[in-house]
Amino acid sequence: MAKTKKITPEDTLRALYDLQIIDSKIDKMREVRGELPIEVQDLEDDLAGLTGRVEKIQTEIDEYENSILDKKNTIVEAKESIKKYGEQQKKVRNNREFDSLNKEVEYQELEMQLAEKRIKEFGFKIESKKEKLSEAEDNRKQQKKALDLKKKELKEIVSETEREEEILLKESAKASNIVEERLLRAYNRIRTASK
Repeated sequence: MAKTKKITPEDTLRALYDLQIIDSKIDKMREVRGELPIEVQDLEDDLAGLTGRVEKIQTEIDEYENSILDKKNTIVEAKESIKKYGEQQKKVRNNREFDSLNKEVEYQELEMQLAEKRIKEFGFKIESKKEKLSEAEDNRKQQKKALDLKKKELKEIVSETEREEEILLKESAKASNIVEERLLRAYNRIRTASK
């Protein structure tokens, strides 16, 4: 049987002291990063929001373009109907049929005018949305550049301290193994409260 080394109160106190020193060094390393990780996250969130906005505007433009196509089809159908009613008017036998066909022609002409009006409205809306789309895409590009710069800066800071932080984390874990669980919980509670 291997003897387990009895941990004395002095060993426990030294381990707690060492743990505190190691954890303080880790905190200082993380302080160097500062608000940078939060800034990167905020920029990523903003970029996602702008991307969603760009997609929404593009969808609206597509819907307006489809509506224009529908209205153009309505005009074509109305012209065909007018032509058909014109042919039928030549073959009518009484005034009532002629008046009825004449009203249908007038109705189709009104439909064409309404469709042309809607096409113009949709055209104006498309132009407005394209301006908004251009602004949103410019904002997105600027956010992307800012995000890339912040990520690069964060990566540089992390890479400078990464190896040392890993070593300190291992030492912290080793020192934590020496301390009793209840003392370690109390240490962590005190440490969390003092930040």
